[in-house]
Amino acid sequence: EIDLDASAVLFAEKQPVDVVFFRHLVSDDGSVRHTGDNLVGGVGQGGDDEAILVDLQRVPVHIDQIVFTVNSFTGQTFQEVENAFCRLVDESNGQELARYTLAGGGEYTAQIMAKVHRVGSGWTMTALGTAANGRTFQDLMPTILPHL
Repeated sequence: EIDLDASAVLFAEKQPVDVVFFRHLVSDDGSVRHTGDNLVGGVGQGGDDEAILVDLQRVPVHIDQIVFTVNSFTGQTFQEVENAFCRLVDESNGQELARYTLAGGGEYTAQIMAKVHRVGSGWTMTALGTAANGRTFQDLMPTILPHL
């Protein structure tokens, strides 16, 4: 039983201004929503145990990047994780934009998955897949900042 947690950190000009995670399920502006904490994984039997939903049209104009992370809150490395993955999906059409297998993933406890960032009047997604160590999104900030 490993508690993997998904988080989304919202940035404005490279400064974190909000975060959505298991203790703050909805961004202050309501544009980003976490579906809730799953403490043991496996509930979805291959499906998504935790999800973060983003309505990009509602994200306030001052937010220019959103970084998505997953971390082992209980501290086990991804080497100890079985049958786990994280993915980004465009809910409008069901298209999977990025997928990372976490099972057997190595001696780290977190991954900086991807970011979405403003380009002109729209958004673009960049897959990152950067290994990191930390039990919370706060622990991951030194690894996130170089990707902004």
